[in-house]
Amino acid sequence: MMLELAILGLLKERPMHGYDLRKRLRSGAGLLASLSYGSLYPALARLERTGAVREVGRGDPEPEAGSEATADVIPLTGSLSGEKAAFRARLAARAAARTRVAAHAAAGTRGRKVYELTPVGEQMFASLLDDEGDHDRAGDDRSFALRWSFARYLTSEGRLRLLERQRRRLEERIDAARRGPGGPAPLDLYQRQVADHALESLSRDLAWIEALIAMEKGGGAQSAVARTVESETGVS
Repeated sequence: MMLELAILGLLKERPMHGYDLRKRLRSGAGLLASLSYGSLYPALARLERTGAVREVGRGDPEPEAGSEATADVIPLTGSLSGEKAAFRARLAARAAARTRVAAHAAAGTRGRKVYELTPVGEQMFASLLDDEGDHDRAGDDRSFALRWSFARYLTSEGRLRLLERQRRRLEERIDAARRGPGGPAPLDLYQRQVADHALESLSRDLAWIEALIAMEKGGGAQSAVARTVESETGVS
C-alpha cells in the first residue's frame, strides 16, 4: 500500500494529474524513483473505484515528449512562521489548480485528468499513515521514510508511535548484526568490513531516531510546526 499512501499524501496538498504525481513520487528522496505510469495509473484507478479520489476535470494539456512540467513543490522550512506561510501557499496552490481545471473545461480543452482527495481518501490516508500492519514490517526502511515524510499530518502521539516502532526495528537489527551470521565459517577481512559498515549505518540511523524522539517529547520546533498544521487543517 506504499504507493497508495504516497498518492493520497500528495493529493492532500492539492489536486494533481498523473504526470505531476509521477514526477513528485519519483523525486521524493528516491523512495519511488523507478515508478512507471504502468504502476501509477492502475493505483489511481483502484483509489478512484474505492471513492478515495475523484476526477475534478482536465488540467493542462499533455506535455510534448521529453518536456518537463514544473512541479509545484512547497518544502517544509523547519520554522513555525515559515510553515504557516507554506501552509497558506498550499491552500493557494490548491485553489489555483481548481481554477485552471475550470478554465480548461470552459474552453473545451482536452487535458490531463486531474484528481483530488475525497473525504473517503482523507480517512484512508490517515489509516495508512498510522498503520502497524504487515507491510510496515521490520527492515522496511522505505515504509518508515515515506510515513515520516508525511508526519506533519500525524498527532504528536502518532509521530512518537511511528518513531518508537522504527527504534525497535533498528535495535533488533543491530542486535542481530552484532551476533553475526552464525555460519560454520568465520568472516574474512572483506566480509567483516562490509558487516562493520552495515552495523555502523544502523547505529547512525538509531541515533537519528533517538534524536527525533527526544525532540518530539521535548516539544521541539518540528512539533510546534506540526501542531500549527493540525490546528489549521483540523487534523487530530
